[in-house]
Amino acid sequence: MFRGKKYKKIAEAYDRTQVYGLADALQILKKSEVKFDQTVEVHFNLGVDPKHSDQVVRGTVVLPHGTGRQVRVLVFCKDNNLEVAKNAGADYAGGDDLVQKIQGGWLEFDAVVATPDMMPVISKVAKVLGPRGLMPSPKAGTVTINVAQTVKELKAGKIQYRVDKGANVHAPVGKLSFTVDQLVENAKALIDSVVKAKPQTSKGTYIKSLSVTATMTPSIKLDMSITR
Repeated sequence: MFRGKKYKKIAEAYDRTQVYGLADALQILKKSEVKFDQTVEVHFNLGVDPKHSDQVVRGTVVLPHGTGRQVRVLVFCKDNNLEVAKNAGADYAGGDDLVQKIQGGWLEFDAVVATPDMMPVISKVAKVLGPRGLMPSPKAGTVTINVAQTVKELKAGKIQYRVDKGANVHAPVGKLSFTVDQLVENAKALIDSVVKAKPQTSKGTYIKSLSVTATMTPSIKLDMSITR
């Protein structure tokens, strides 16, 4: 795979065979000279088998310093909740009208919330929302009667994560323009959440490896002591 000069410069700034403390790793990433504000992600490889439903790791966490991006929230609701959603900061709120727009190819939103009574309506676009990770779910806290609180949390930096088929979890913890302290606090909040989400049926080592990366940088292996 072709790698640019700026990528190689970062790769040469550290020993890829070693593990680093979180703050030290972030300081290395900050040497990246790419002109746009890169997203910083933490990557986990877990000792679970996602083929078994009782070993699927998923959850949500509110990052203390947000994600650094504006989150467009769509809420499926009706009656009084329409005004509640709008007052809480939702970008869009409605029912069948929004379903029709989505069926027409409209996808200008980043998160979807729904009240329980709207799930039959949303089922019409489940095949569109599901593969994109946008389908509301009680486990993710996005099917709720507390519309205002959920919208505010999403706007403030609440993220969702879910293990993939390879037993990996990838989640954003902010932008490279954040201070190291802000990124450390966000990353620790995510790591603590994933640790607490360990399935009871998971045996042996739960978090097998942990790394941090930015959009246009190599990944840096992290010292696993941060998970304890």
